[in-house]
Amino acid sequence: MKYKKLILVLSLLIISFSYIVHPYIMEKQAHVDSFKDKIIRFHIKANSDKEEDQALKLKIRDEILKEMGTQFEYSKSIDETRSIVENNLDNIKSIAQEVIQKEGKDFPVEVFLGRKDFPTRKYGDITFPSGEYETLQVTIGEGKGKNWWCVMFPPICFADISHSNASNVEEDLKEVLTEEEVNLLLSDKEQPIILKSKIAEVLEKAKTNLAKRSAKKL
Repeated sequence: MKYKKLILVLSLLIISFSYIVHPYIMEKQAHVDSFKDKIIRFHIKANSDKEEDQALKLKIRDEILKEMGTQFEYSKSIDETRSIVENNLDNIKSIAQEVIQKEGKDFPVEVFLGRKDFPTRKYGDITFPSGEYETLQVTIGEGKGKNWWCVMFPPICFADISHSNASNVEEDLKEVLTEEEVNLLLSDKEQPIILKSKIAEVLEKAKTNLAKRSAKKL
């Protein structure tokens, strides 16, 4: 009887804790996800991981940034950037095709603007959590190689055509994100998910112990 009361009290404490923490977890997760609708990513997928295909990907990147940079660099809103992309999809494709032809290749090119799902990725000191993002994606050939990517809005990759390792990413993001959102991206950890898993683990152990106690009484 004594053990049953102890286990019951512990179980109630754990359940109460989970109810207290759960809203906090959901709120924090909502903050983490809220920024995703405020940015546009830019990805270029190489034909393969062969050295020459990866080199071609970077040449296409350089040419697109060079030709389109002035249009994107001074964009003040995500709607403006989206409009520029939509009006230049054919132009971006042509830029890529010209580079491919100049390099003596005949790969097809696909240019897409829409929502794409990505794993967690780092950009400078910022960690972008996994999930769906609005993305301009340029796919070269079979698109099976490693991709290069950056943030198109705010215009981080166009503001720094020299590709200097995204040194001012934090300041640029603060132009469109709240300070809290930027701080969450700087945290480099998905703590809400870890915390939920820990609570589930504790609850499962409590259930197992209770079942074992009950079995011994029988």
